[in-house]
Formats: sequence, C-alpha cells, structure tokens
Amino acid sequence: MPLLDIKNLTVSFDTSVGLFKAVDGIDVSVDAREVLAIVGESGSGKSVAMLAVMGLLPATATVTADKMEFEGLDLLKMSREEKRRIIGKDIAMIFQEPVASLNPCFTVGFQIEEVLSKHLGLTGREARSRAIELLQLVGINDGAERLGAFPHQMSGGQCQRVMIAMAIACNPKLLIADEPTTALDVTIQKQILDLLVALQAEHGMALIMITHDMGVVAETADRVIVQYKGRKMEEADVLSLFEEPKSNYTKALLSALPENAVGDRLPTVSDFVFEPAPGV
Repeated sequence: MPLLDIKNLTVSFDTSVGLFKAVDGIDVSVDAREVLAIVGESGSGKSVAMLAVMGLLPATATVTADKMEFEGLDLLKMSREEKRRIIGKDIAMIFQEPVASLNPCFTVGFQIEEVLSKHLGLTGREARSRAIELLQLVGINDGAERLGAFPHQMSGGQCQRVMIAMAIACNPKLLIADEPTTALDVTIQKQILDLLVALQAEHGMALIMITHDMGVVAETADRVIVQYKGRKMEEADVLSLFEEPKSNYTKALLSALPENAVGDRLPTVSDFVFEPAPGV
C-alpha cells in the first residue's frame, strides 16, 4: 500500500469571474522511502496539489478527491484536530522562499522549538538541545549561537537549512520539498539538494520534490510526474522519462534544456500540442 495515495484530485478557486480549476483530476502516490518528483512550469498546479494534502489552502479553495489517504487514513474525512496531529509531524513541508516562510517576529530557535513542543511535548532545556542538534544536522555548526537569530540576520541558504530543520524535527514519514532551491545561488542549491537526499536516505523518509528544474529531477528522483495546466501529462520512472518521453509536453521540457538546442534557437510552446501521454 502506498504511503500517500491520491485519486482524482481537483482543486478549484472561487474568483470574481467564476471557478478557476488549478488542479484537474490528478492521481499521485508515493511509497515509503521513495523519491517522487513533480515537475512542470510555474502555474501547473504542483504546489497547489501538495498544499491541498497539507490542508493549507485558503477558504476560497474547493478540494475534492475520490481518495486522499496517508498510511490508510482518510485525510478528507479527518477533523481539523486529527489532521493537526499528522501535519508537521508525519507529513512535513519545506516551502518556497525560506526567508518569507519563516516568521520575522520570532527567533529561529523559538520557531524550531515550537514544532518540538507541539508535536513531541519537548520544552525547556530538552527542546533547546534538540534544536541545536537539528541545526547541526542540516549544516549549521554554530547552532547554539544561531538559536537567538532572527530570519533577517541569516542568509537565504541558512534560512533554507532552518526550514529543513523544522521539517525533519519530528522525523516525518513524508517530506514535501516545494522548489527548495529556487531562491538560492548555484553553489548553495547543490548543497541543499545533497542535504535533502542524504537526510531522506538516512531517515528513510519518502520525499516529494516539487520543481521545474529537470536537472534536479535527474539527480534526485526515482519516479516523475509531469504536470501542465493542472493535468498530469505523464508518469514514469526517471530513466524512462529522459530516454523515452511519451507526452509532447515532456518532450518540450527536455528539448528546452540548453544542451538540447538545435541550430540557433530553442523550441517554443507553439512548436508543440500538449496532451497527456496514452494511458495517463
């Protein structure tokens, strides 16, 4: 049985001109210890689908699904209190833009210790010791000093490491990483990706990596889902996707990589007709 199993997920938003369908009937599943990449351009519904799993969409969103289960538990039928026990503990998420995601009014130590208090009941010296341990685990060696720092006093890479520390604080079974390297320079991107893969292997987590970077997909994923305009275009293991893409949209993504340029231009959207691969 998959760790996370979603069937026919649809997410719509109520707007002034009617309903806007951001996610259109997609299926997503991930097994324990598996690395799944969800790839597609901005606006393809990648983040919205996972925020629906986390229960973090605004009141204007309508979420429906034939199935949304985590370890056999129905996430759609859970009360808010029941879901709160799982989200942040067994299912954790690293959000885009780490500096914006951390609360600027509280120290990073307070924010990490709050997770430990809410989900594990740790307080005082015990919580502080665990927070320092987590910062060291994600590569911040001066953790004791950094606990008293505010997010604006840290670099983007350090803030991303703090976000990762918060996400893995309770040893989650599923970690969702939403564009975890977007706001970082190339050197730090590589460090963060290596860190996530190492933590996933060490702790045996399932990892869902949301990205538009095919290089990240090639380096990290076991299996890939390709999305476009809220629909699933293709799903395949990572080797098959790169060697024999089935949908035109996947072919367009791969053709747009600089190393695949033919002549003096890259392909444009108008060169392709995007439909899901057969059987998707």
